[in-house]
Amino acid sequence: MHVDLNDHVTWVGVRDWELRKFHGEEYSTHRGSTYNAYLVRDEKTVLIDTVWLPFAKQFIEQLIHTVDLKEIDYLVMNHGVVDHSGALPELMRHIPDVPIYCTKKGVASLKGQYHQEWNFQVVKTGDRLSLGKRELIFIEAPMLHWPDSMFTYLTENNILFSNDAFGQHYATSEMFNDLVDPAELYQECLKYYANILTPFSPMVTRKINEVLGFNLPVDMICPSHGVLWRDHPEQIIHSYLKWAEGVPENQITVVYDTMWENTRKMADAIVEGIQEADPEVSVKVINVGKGDKNDVITDVFQSKGVIVGSSTINRGILTSVAGFLEEVKGLQLKGKQGGAFGSYGWSGESVKQIREHLKSAGFRVEDEGVAVLWTPDADGVEACRQYGRTFAEGLKG
Repeated sequence: MHVDLNDHVTWVGVRDWELRKFHGEEYSTHRGSTYNAYLVRDEKTVLIDTVWLPFAKQFIEQLIHTVDLKEIDYLVMNHGVVDHSGALPELMRHIPDVPIYCTKKGVASLKGQYHQEWNFQVVKTGDRLSLGKRELIFIEAPMLHWPDSMFTYLTENNILFSNDAFGQHYATSEMFNDLVDPAELYQECLKYYANILTPFSPMVTRKINEVLGFNLPVDMICPSHGVLWRDHPEQIIHSYLKWAEGVPENQITVVYDTMWENTRKMADAIVEGIQEADPEVSVKVINVGKGDKNDVITDVFQSKGVIVGSSTINRGILTSVAGFLEEVKGLQLKGKQGGAFGSYGWSGESVKQIREHLKSAGFRVEDEGVAVLWTPDADGVEACRQYGRTFAEGLKG
């Protein structure tokens, strides 16, 4: 299948309807994904990116129905990881001498994975490649979200091929942002940013401002995953700048796991206290042992306060909570208030350990948390309510 975006640019990617996990088991893709590749035709013809290896033969077959492979003059690899480059070895068997334009680290990535001495052409920010009436302008974008990443801009049509930036894991029969459910699209974009790009937020801000400083008109943004932005494409740019600033919503998220429901009862009481103190705040309550961790992280990313709870087990915390906290630490979330709670039977280390984890992840932790021995009685429930009240009061204003 191919879709003409205009008279000169054709989408030649693949929709992966069945994908439910990405980056191994690290990222959930409830709505599947796409691997977007683009064919640009002028006096010269260029293919921008390929697709993931399992779809290599399908990709080549459908590409042959769109263009004679011998007519492809250039290849551009904006990113070397296999979801972008997996079909490259199969393609190069057909056109082995065609030059591949990528960053210096892109060469290292592709050589490291495929061990081939293809005709690599290293490009830097500002380098141009003439296609005839149109030009490609290359923009290095390291750590958005890999060291080898770059953007490619097409003049005349004013299209930014943005690689992993501004994308989302979202398979749909529609190609463009104005044809899909905006709420679904926004949620998938937010989840993508929160789970993948958050650690690189300072670089996101710098790179976007750098690209805006080029004063290049952008009529369409074509990412490597998901739908394309043709209706007010600046909206996703503005969203990225907002997310990169780390300004949270008026939300508190309570994340916990429980052995015998005692920590869950504490969570319920804490939420009651939060809502009593601040009826305007949105509260999310998630059992991380049952919920999807990427969805949990998306809620945490949006929140100004996060309270984490766990039962004590073997002088530690439940593995679901420990894994979640380790993930959060890697994302380097900034400017959030943290709190801790948990029930225990005899030793009771969980609350202290949660506090330490939150501090090491960059959270402000200004209280000792709340711990309850065994099942919370009326006094224990009230202590949890008061903890929720105090936590919420501290975040007002």
